[in-house]
Amino acid sequence: MSAANAKSYVLLQIGNRRFALPSTEVSELAPPVRLHQFPHNSPLVSGIIVRRGRLVPVYDVCPLLTGKNSPSHQFYLVARRHFGSASEPAAIPVNGDSELVTADAVQVTSPKYVSGMLMIGEESIEVLDLDSLVAAESHENNRLDYARLNR
Repeated sequence: MSAANAKSYVLLQIGNRRFALPSTEVSELAPPVRLHQFPHNSPLVSGIIVRRGRLVPVYDVCPLLTGKNSPSHQFYLVARRHFGSASEPAAIPVNGDSELVTADAVQVTSPKYVSGMLMIGEESIEVLDLDSLVAAESHENNRLDYARLNR
């Protein structure tokens, strides 16, 4: 692919792995603030933070992406999550440095929450689709709950 086709991505550290999100989806990298927790059944939601006067759900995707519990995080990466024609901010706890890169992505179809792969040096980095990531986990939990109820 040519440099004219290259797009901008934010590289982020989740657990011991690096992932990418399209920079057009990222609003900010916020410092750690108080996480408000409450009883709920929403998959992946670890609580909410307040950013710029808005309630922002925090999605702890580390166990799903790395198979391990989340280490302590240093920042919240705030990105847009889309619902049809509407959208809302969503936060992901990240640890380590984040950086902005311009690269070509190769499209992939599996897993569903990965929209592409970036090659940065010798490293392959998955480009996350936040909407699909959260929806995939929600769908899987609903399927498991339905199966448990119908035993």
